[in-house]
Amino acid sequence: MWAQACDLLQQADRMHRQFFRLTGASQPQAWEPPVDVFEDESDVVVVVAMPGVAPDRVQIVTEPGALTVRGERPLPLSAGTRALVHQLEIPYGYFERRICLPQGTWQSMSHELSNGCLVLRLRK
Repeated sequence: MWAQACDLLQQADRMHRQFFRLTGASQPQAWEPPVDVFEDESDVVVVVAMPGVAPDRVQIVTEPGALTVRGERPLPLSAGTRALVHQLEIPYGYFERRICLPQGTWQSMSHELSNGCLVLRLRK
């Protein structure tokens, strides 16, 4: 039972580090949002979790075999506000995530921001 509890704690720690991992991006202290990639016979769908990020703060850059999603989630405080932070678990600030795509040729890409996730659909 103790071994199971230790394994669960290690798994939770790995997941936490994955979500809050700092990148080697051009801007300091960037965080990486989690990503899911799905493929069927006609499309590749990429889902990037970015709750609280406004659409005008997101940039999508395409390159051969990959996509890069970058942007910023600002703190929800007014400028000049002096606030005492009791807990801060949600990452804020600049983010960047490079996503490798399955091999193939893409005809077009559409995207939408829905329920806190950026959904990118690439047509084969």
